[in-house]
Amino acid sequence: MELFLATFGALFSIMNPLGTVPVFVGLSLENTKKERAVIAFWTSLNACIILLLSFFAGKYILSFFGISIDALKIAGGLIIASSGFALLTGKFAEHKGMKRKRVEEDIRSRNEISLTPLAIPMLAGPGTISLLITYNQEFQELQDKGIIIGALLFTTICIYLILKSSYLIVKFLGASGINALSRIIGFIVIAIGIEYIISSVVNIISHLNL
Repeated sequence: MELFLATFGALFSIMNPLGTVPVFVGLSLENTKKERAVIAFWTSLNACIILLLSFFAGKYILSFFGISIDALKIAGGLIIASSGFALLTGKFAEHKGMKRKRVEEDIRSRNEISLTPLAIPMLAGPGTISLLITYNQEFQELQDKGIIIGALLFTTICIYLILKSSYLIVKFLGASGINALSRIIGFIVIAIGIEYIISSVVNIISHLNL
């Protein structure tokens, strides 16, 4: 249960579906309620597939490029922490490349938004992917992997429910409420990233002292 909660907390914080809500609302203004529900479903499903592929293919990616787990955790920690700073400073969309004029024009002229930009990079970004690759290397027991997959699936279900209810969330919380929650989550995400960096550095130093 502890691993499930820790995985869910880390994934939910880094993916930050609440930060995606304003983007989802802005890109689906012309859609009906039923169409928005379909977009929310496919967005969460696409994110789930991407993260499952990252989790199971992680060790092969590391092996192919000759990357150690400590190097990955430091790089992932930096990416996660930078995402947290973007949330904390209110520049999450800009950090994800959503504020570039040509990108915005391309997105608004595109019929299918569930894969990009919603699933990638808003939800399944490099921070989340590196986290799952790290989990794949750290937890080798079949039971642990099953728990992590369960937490991943539960996270994507939550994402679907949040995106489906995005218009109600915006109406209830307002822009300031979502912004405040995103900043709180940003602080947690920074702590997760720093924790990964510290654990890797400690592990490297301990091996040097042997």
